[in-house]
Amino acid sequence: MTAPVFDPSARCPCSSGDTYGSCCGRFHSGETAAPTADRLMRSRYSAFAVGDADYLLRTWHSSTRPPGLDLDPGQRWLRLDVLGSTGGGLFDSEGTVEFVAYLRQSGVRDSLHENSRFVREDGHWVYLDALA
Repeated sequence: MTAPVFDPSARCPCSSGDTYGSCCGRFHSGETAAPTADRLMRSRYSAFAVGDADYLLRTWHSSTRPPGLDLDPGQRWLRLDVLGSTGGGLFDSEGTVEFVAYLRQSGVRDSLHENSRFVREDGHWVYLDALA
């Protein structure tokens, strides 16, 4: 599957205030890896927003990664609010990031509130699962 094209000069969907090309686009293209759990979570949100299923699968832990991922083209991701995090820094091996992601599905506004768990696998941050 080919990664979708997204304007590198547009504002990044992750709400960082930076352009996509200087923010999450670098991670999606493989130019560099997300250095922290927070940056990985933001880049995964942006991958949902731009429709980059390949990146989502690449950054999913091998023990919990689904065999494939079909993103719903009817979902429009609107905003990301990061509520907090634990660990997940440059020298950590695990961390969590709590967030609320706002979306529109078939004209109806909705939100996803999750506390995601991230770990390092082969030296890179990956999404493991959501805490209950």
